[in-house]
Amino acid sequence: MSDFLISIVAVVAVLGFMILVHEFGHYAVAKWLGVRVEVFSIGFGKRLFGFRKGDTDYRVSAIPLGGYVKMSGENPMDERTGDPAEFLSHSRWHRFLIAIAGPLMNIFLAVFLLTTVYMVHYEYPVYLDTPAVIEGVKHDSAAAQAGLQAGDRIVRVDGIENPTWEQLQPRVWLSPNQPLTISIQRGDQVFEKTIVPKAVTTSEVGSAGWFPKQPVIVGRLEAEMPAAKAGIKENDRIVAMDGSPMGSIETMIERLQQTKEKPVELTVIRGGQTLSFRMQPVLSKTEDPKEQRYRLGFLNKGETAVTKLPFTRALSLSLQENKKYSLLILELAKKIAQRKVSLRAVSGPIGIAQDAGYAAQQKGWTPLMELMAGISLNLGIFNLLPIPILDGGVILFLLIEGLMRHDISLRIKERVYQAAFVFLVLFAVMVIYNDLMKTIPGLAGRLP
Repeated sequence: MSDFLISIVAVVAVLGFMILVHEFGHYAVAKWLGVRVEVFSIGFGKRLFGFRKGDTDYRVSAIPLGGYVKMSGENPMDERTGDPAEFLSHSRWHRFLIAIAGPLMNIFLAVFLLTTVYMVHYEYPVYLDTPAVIEGVKHDSAAAQAGLQAGDRIVRVDGIENPTWEQLQPRVWLSPNQPLTISIQRGDQVFEKTIVPKAVTTSEVGSAGWFPKQPVIVGRLEAEMPAAKAGIKENDRIVAMDGSPMGSIETMIERLQQTKEKPVELTVIRGGQTLSFRMQPVLSKTEDPKEQRYRLGFLNKGETAVTKLPFTRALSLSLQENKKYSLLILELAKKIAQRKVSLRAVSGPIGIAQDAGYAAQQKGWTPLMELMAGISLNLGIFNLLPIPILDGGVILFLLIEGLMRHDISLRIKERVYQAAFVFLVLFAVMVIYNDLMKTIPGLAGRLP
């Protein structure tokens, strides 16, 4: 099956399941509280088949992207009959529970999926847990301009003391073209520096231009590129280039820009054997459409550790990770609203399809489960934003009405919903447009 078809199947399955779980949350709580559910649909559009049980039509519809729940009288513009089974006939507390149930189901699912992954096959890059000691600095980068050097240790950033690389990276990514103050330890001295991460790649995330020590281990190879042609294989460990040790993939990338098209010799460890391969770099596109560089054509996957955690530790770690990423999502939304981060940092259905297709082609099912956990968390947090039409908007109206002790007029609600609908349509158009702009030039990941 082609990469395109795998991506299409994967994104339909992943998004469909995420939205279905979300809608089931609304459905289950509505039924529990006595609200009449008229339709529970898997998919959108024309009804294909199904059955009726009680007041509910359970159906499968033509467009297999999620689903929806239709409750009696849930639309403020619908005519109200006073039937106690209608959504708006119930107390604000009941309506609040129904509204929040969908996002909570997505958040619970994210916690469940990550807990399962950590119990079965917890794989993570080793360097992420190590102190943020700089292995090298890219020429003409923000770090180089600030005078940072190999061997410097970052001991403070954005209020975080002695950060690991995992803690440091999001601070940089979320600060494109924005000053970021850090404390550096060099020998026995500690001093402050201010760097301005450059906006890089099509997502325009921040990059300081420093990099950690991380072994070069070959991941996915590009066909018809020098590495594949020379006989390099996945999981080969590249320890030297032209006799010089390779401490990180960035070191190799920097060296290739210096040697340009001059043939290079790689020293590789494969299954306990030391092998040599000679190849000629080629000038090729990268993950940034504005940049070309000399490359060999493989993805570096670095060194990873694999373990299994007992249930209590897996659950604890899953809760920690979901909390951390929830805060990062909210910070990203805040910085986008402040125009400090580009909207290009947000992926839409095309970007999700690419990620889902790549995860589906990895060995085992845990990469896809991790991606599903991330998407489910994003969906849950996004729906809690106080935007009318979204669940967070319904909750906001309920809170305002509770403080006012009376309902907001239907005329005001209608105008607000119309404006919110236009906003969400424009937002979706912008996200899809950015997806297309990022996809057309071609994304190559971290490609040496």
